[in-house]
Amino acid sequence: MNGKTQKQKGFHMPHVFIILLIIMLFVVILSYIIPSGLYERIEDSSGITVIDPDTFQYVENETPITFMDYFEAIYTGFVNGATIMGTLFISSGAIYLLEVSGAFGAGINMILKKTKGKEFSVVCIFYTIFVVFGVLGYGEAAYPFYPLAVTIGFALGYDRMVGTALAIVGSTVGFTSGLMNTFTTGVAQQIVGLPLFSGIGFRAVGLVVFYVIGLIGLYTYCRKIKKNPALSLMSEEYMNQKQEDHTEQMEEMNPRRVLGLLVFLGIIVVQGFGCIRLGWSFPQIAAIYVIMAILLAIIFRFGPSEACQLFCKGAVRVFAAAFAVGLAQSVVVLMNQACIMDTIVHAMSQLLENRSAILALLIIFIFVTLFNFLVVSGSGKAVIVMPILQPLGKILNINQQVLVLTYQYGDGITNSFWPGSSLVQLSMCGVDYGSWIKFCWKIYLGFIVSAFVLVMIAYGIGYGPF
Repeated sequence: MNGKTQKQKGFHMPHVFIILLIIMLFVVILSYIIPSGLYERIEDSSGITVIDPDTFQYVENETPITFMDYFEAIYTGFVNGATIMGTLFISSGAIYLLEVSGAFGAGINMILKKTKGKEFSVVCIFYTIFVVFGVLGYGEAAYPFYPLAVTIGFALGYDRMVGTALAIVGSTVGFTSGLMNTFTTGVAQQIVGLPLFSGIGFRAVGLVVFYVIGLIGLYTYCRKIKKNPALSLMSEEYMNQKQEDHTEQMEEMNPRRVLGLLVFLGIIVVQGFGCIRLGWSFPQIAAIYVIMAILLAIIFRFGPSEACQLFCKGAVRVFAAAFAVGLAQSVVVLMNQACIMDTIVHAMSQLLENRSAILALLIIFIFVTLFNFLVVSGSGKAVIVMPILQPLGKILNINQQVLVLTYQYGDGITNSFWPGSSLVQLSMCGVDYGSWIKFCWKIYLGFIVSAFVLVMIAYGIGYGPF
């Protein structure tokens, strides 16, 4: 009885939905504090709609956020997030067919047999895979693989946090590096007139730096909980968990499972090629997972009705995450209605005037990092922020490539730290926000410090081409 009472008194982070609703309320409060302002929007030479930095003016907001607007924003956010949510349901449903077939379990079982006593090497392999996903700019498209990462962590004898971290930290490292990230590097470079994905060599150095920092953080935690399970951030679950619980029911590999895994790997390759070379987005990604589901149903001889039932079970697993995506979009809906995004960017541009180049870069880096709390979309921030930074860079003699790098790092690192997007990722893994912050804050501090050092080096060497 006393144990129960004590447990109830302890602080627990609110549910993901509650946190996002609070952020929405925070935006409403800001809308009555920060004056509304607007830049005119124009279409640049590459067809991207950007702001005209010389046209800012304060305006009277004719549609202030009302009591009903707050709640209606939830519906509008769901509509705006429908492409992401739909892709999440479809891809998760398709992947579940492969899980039910035993193919994933058999594959993991094979890996475990060959790496007995070298569990962390498997963590490294899957961490690297998620880094590659991030490099390719997968973002939300990688979400359906997060529960699989947790399963792998369990099978290796680690806790839920290890699987969560190898997926989220790995994706963050790859996405932040911006080697081939269309959503941040690509859009930002197009806006300022740089060749697409130019300067890839220096960004590759950044990738290596972030990769090592993330891997050290993972290794330290894995080693710690192996030595003393009580130090696990999920200690109650971990102390009751046994490795055989996650491996004893895994079946052996057979030709059908091999074929199923080959189809899955083929879909990943096609997805990467389509996103990088063909400009694919969520509709095309969803389409290839529908094709995958049909192929898997044929390979594993699921009847049409059975396949549909299994597909629905898989889709239902990501309901909370999809709902969180809609709520995250609702924050953006309220920001747009309040007309305060442009005001915030204008205030930042005034702050940068007559500053030294080093101080200006630090301000830009901090601003983008903080702005990421309110506006998660990397490409959305780019079309607002980069047209302001472009002329300021010329005034301060800062290369456009350095500005893009600063923006890219400021956007990417905290995507999985601020609650706006990390809560969606964590809901896929069954980890609460408080435990995640306890785990990741040192790693992310390392990312932030090293990122700014890299920006300073880039400025010092005249990172270009211009």
